[in-house]
Amino acid sequence: MSILEVHDLKKVYTSRFGTQKVEALKCVNFSVEKGEYVAVMGESGSGKTTLLNLLAALDKPTGGSVLLDGVDTSTLPEKEIASFRRNQLGFVFQDFNLLDTFTLEDNIYLPLVLAGKNHAEMEKLLKPLAEELGIADLLKKYPYEVSGGQKQRAAAARALITEPKLLLADEPTGALDSRSTDELLSLFADVNKRGQTIVMVTHSVKAASHATRVLFIRDGEVYHQLYRGNDTNEQLYQKISDTLTVLTTGGEIK
Repeated sequence: MSILEVHDLKKVYTSRFGTQKVEALKCVNFSVEKGEYVAVMGESGSGKTTLLNLLAALDKPTGGSVLLDGVDTSTLPEKEIASFRRNQLGFVFQDFNLLDTFTLEDNIYLPLVLAGKNHAEMEKLLKPLAEELGIADLLKKYPYEVSGGQKQRAAAARALITEPKLLLADEPTGALDSRSTDELLSLFADVNKRGQTIVMVTHSVKAASHATRVLFIRDGEVYHQLYRGNDTNEQLYQKISDTLTVLTTGGEIK
């Protein structure tokens, strides 16, 4: 069953005086099944960030549609978009987006507070999640008191605590060292095995090799995709590397 459907998606940016148009996305079509873990790759300027913004309902398409669990996000009234994102989507960003004046606990609670949950409900949701992510003893600390990997785990907890239908990750390993990267990718793999649907935009071949499917964007279109099948992470890593080589050299995939 498809939880995310993207149909004929287009995005054109027009300069302030309308003298220049940039076609960021041309005609993007794909779907994501419930429980899938999809990585999106491509060179800088290929349209990855634009696509993520449209999936997150942070921007509206010029044409086409994005359906999350059957809801066309482009048709949502402005007053409903924020609550829709908060209730249906989880976000993990490269720069963590944690508030330095809040403890990790309060940062994680923030979407629940905005949703009107009471403290008892929030505690019940946080305790098992914090244990799983290995941050239970860090909850009273502030972001500037913990490592980058610990910040990203707190950010992941904030994204997952609302039990979102779709987890969106934007270069989630970009600011992490190799050990923290491994820990975060292991976490994503674990939550995906429990049924969490993930779409991750990344430049990292290592990160993408943990996904179950990899979409390659070139010049605003889905150019190619790889399915894991029975491949190991190492085998998928090599296939991704080979595909990126073709993309960067302008060749054609056979």
